[in-house]
Amino acid sequence: MRVSESIYLDYQATTPVDGRVFEVMQPYFAESFGNPHSTNHLLGWRSLQAVDDARRKVADLIGALDDEVFFTSGATEANNHVMFGVMSASDSGRQKVLISSIEHKCVKEAAYQFASHFGCRVEEIPVLRSGLIDLAAYEEMLSDDVLLVSIMAVNNEIGSVQDIPTLAGMARRVGALFHCDAAQAPEAIDVDVVAMDVDFLSLSSHKIYGPKGIGCLYVEASLIEGFPAFIYGGGQQGGMRAGTLPTPLCVGFGEAASILSGERKANRGELKALSDLFLQKLDSLGVLFSLNGEATQRHPGNLNICFHGVNADSLLNTLQPLVCASTGSACNSGFIESSYVLRAIGLSPEEASSSIRFSVGRFSTSEQVTEAVELIAKKIAELSN
Repeated sequence: MRVSESIYLDYQATTPVDGRVFEVMQPYFAESFGNPHSTNHLLGWRSLQAVDDARRKVADLIGALDDEVFFTSGATEANNHVMFGVMSASDSGRQKVLISSIEHKCVKEAAYQFASHFGCRVEEIPVLRSGLIDLAAYEEMLSDDVLLVSIMAVNNEIGSVQDIPTLAGMARRVGALFHCDAAQAPEAIDVDVVAMDVDFLSLSSHKIYGPKGIGCLYVEASLIEGFPAFIYGGGQQGGMRAGTLPTPLCVGFGEAASILSGERKANRGELKALSDLFLQKLDSLGVLFSLNGEATQRHPGNLNICFHGVNADSLLNTLQPLVCASTGSACNSGFIESSYVLRAIGLSPEEASSSIRFSVGRFSTSEQVTEAVELIAKKIAELSN
């Protein structure tokens, strides 16, 4: 999509709200503004019905029961809730938590934080150059003291798609619980909690063309009783997560899930065609580059590209405001630190600092991709002179 003079190629950071989603949300900001937990009048009933309908749509997207879906403020809260809930409630004597070395920061930080509080220890599962789990290493790390395994379905930086059913099955054989951060997954793969054999799964609305500020946590039915709340208060959502539910956001999330359910297969083909076009254009213009991560088992809209001999931050700066994309680097205490995901798959510091993530989406076009690649090639040539 184009916003003013900018070509937006950062869909894995966030997606724009689909116009159809925005339309169904609007009444719940105005005349249908009732609190869904107000049970004594019509406006409250209407809002509650809208929330229940939204929950059903989200549950349908992932093959869950309605009662297994709990709305949260986003995947970050859902991931924190799993880490807190599993570690705080465990009386099994198991103390080891396994996470992949390329998990999102909200899983990593939450795992280490709660492990230190509840006397657990965290170990990170290595990945191959492709970004896929090193199965031999994972098998070696699995034992009867593993409490929880957390592996994301689709990586947010390099787009690698993990074989979650196999990974979850391996965890189950040693009696461990399995959590999957699936925030990036619905655009890339069919998410089915039964087929994936997961105990917990996290989603975020703003990754599927819904509003920011809303997501959900799936908890398998047999685990709900006794699973502790993370936020306390009025006992909403069966006591699992207190707080007045934001009806417009729930409605938007539900509509985004419903739209995606009907369009995802066609969308994936379009995203793959645009990604292929991007790479073909780069090659035809003589740009020296390589693709980071698995070439085929990846999010169809993800392109994490290493531009050989080019500083990624400098390139992105020269592209402003014409192209929106992301590097994996982060500024910590004034120092630029390269992406831990790119380091985990074996990239050198130089390769990591030359890498940019582009991600196409629902509103990208071949014309935009062609224009963006031509701009990239032009700016690389200028930087090299």
